[in-house]
Amino acid sequence: MSRSMNSSEIVDSFGQMVREKGIDRDRLISVIEDIFGMMVKKRYGLEANYEIVVNMDKGDIEIFLIREVVEEVEDETLEIDVETARAKSGEELEVGEEYVEIINLAEFGRRLVSTAKQNLNQRIKEIEKDLIYDEYSDKVGDIVVGDVYQVRRNDVLINHNRTELILPKQEQIGKERYRKGDVIRCVIKDVVRKGSGMPMVIVSRADALFLQKLFEQEIPEIYDGVISIRKIAREPGERAKVAVESHDDRIDAVGACVGMKGVRIHAIVRELNNENIDVINWTDDSHLFIQRALAPAKLLDVKLDRTTQTAQVHVDADQASLAIGRNGQNIRLASELTGFRIEIVKEGEEITKTMAEYEIDINEFVPEFGEELINSLIAAGYKTANDVILAPVSDLLAKVPGLSIEQINDIVVEMKKAFAEEE
Repeated sequence: MSRSMNSSEIVDSFGQMVREKGIDRDRLISVIEDIFGMMVKKRYGLEANYEIVVNMDKGDIEIFLIREVVEEVEDETLEIDVETARAKSGEELEVGEEYVEIINLAEFGRRLVSTAKQNLNQRIKEIEKDLIYDEYSDKVGDIVVGDVYQVRRNDVLINHNRTELILPKQEQIGKERYRKGDVIRCVIKDVVRKGSGMPMVIVSRADALFLQKLFEQEIPEIYDGVISIRKIAREPGERAKVAVESHDDRIDAVGACVGMKGVRIHAIVRELNNENIDVINWTDDSHLFIQRALAPAKLLDVKLDRTTQTAQVHVDADQASLAIGRNGQNIRLASELTGFRIEIVKEGEEITKTMAEYEIDINEFVPEFGEELINSLIAAGYKTANDVILAPVSDLLAKVPGLSIEQINDIVVEMKKAFAEEE
């Protein structure tokens, strides 16, 4: 028996994979049979007749070489002469019968056995990649709980059931600081296959989907479908607006989401590092919806231009700052929530603020990132800084050739910094 590998060691290690990694035992057995079959063909020829039996329970692999008993051998791979067959088997075999010989691993030689071992390990890695991709693709949109095991400059690595999850910089809540050992909740945002490496499982705490899933967890009426979330606009860690709708006239959607003395919404706010959450009743009446979205400001009038999807909102002078919000936050979120480009007009004055003032053209970042990269982003459909900041990492990886997660992190951080300077 070769010292580099024996059948019981192989089966034991594969049995451990079945238990720990959830790899299907039938699939593992098939892999073992394929690899050992290649060994037989290399040693005895492509036409060799053989059978491989893997017994996971007993921890054993048996290789049988099958040859026909003949008077005179023409092909040693497929035939054995009757005298030799009788001598080896101890049985009175006749011409035309099959002679079955058990092959010991040691007979394949150290080099062939070593190659087989490498092939086995490679096949197992491929199975692991498929398992991770399939498992987490099915979990996209689910909240998972893991523990932080490494904090890097541009991302945080999280352990979840022995699988590495990646929390990129732009998917983190800006004010949060993570430490090794922290238990963390996040939503699975995407699973990306790139090259021959393990699939990247990307998770988020900044995405609107995470906020939506927290609402589903904390508010039974949403989980049961009695109340639905129609739209979310969010600036992670700062403020969010959530439009909800009740499908039961007896249930107040906003009241159910807030809970008695705010207990339900407070649980979500704590999870999001005290993010301020406005819960708003959804309505198909655009005038009314814009009024609700711009609360707490009191509006005098709302004039809609559906051709340009613009809303002119008239307010008293003392309400303008409330409608706009700190650094334009309220108007930005209201515009995103309602789908209208909102312009604030003080009574008796011209337009004072529009959403255009809170956009930065992507070409302004040519000095930082170079013309080639910016042109690639533009070609992929990203025209403003907000387009890039709000884009899923997986979309950027897929649409912009040669872009890495580290580069995306750097770009998003720089663009967010530009917004802070503008304000």
